[in-house]
Amino acid sequence: MYVSVNGGRKHSWSVSTARRGYRTPTGNFRPTRMYKRYFSKKYHGSPMPYSIFFYGGYAIHGTNATKQLGRPASHGCIRLHPKNARQLFALVQANGPKNTKITIQR
Repeated sequence: MYVSVNGGRKHSWSVSTARRGYRTPTGNFRPTRMYKRYFSKKYHGSPMPYSIFFYGGYAIHGTNATKQLGRPASHGCIRLHPKNARQLFALVQANGPKNTKITIQR
């Protein structure tokens, strides 16, 4: 994941996206809702700290499965190291969801 602010790259982080049999949506999005603490209603109450939802139930969020970062592992969400998820969450809060663009490519 690349994070840019005002056109300049600020961060580069390893992520996990959808594993085989699932999909991560591609395209351009804006955050629709944000939660510091969130637990999946669909996947057994799995923790999703610092969730930034961008398309229905799809979110960018922290994960405890940090050893899986850098390869497909999720049900479709974009997983980050919790420290990076916290930084991203704070950055989106500071700049505002309306000023945040999420672009997902394969």
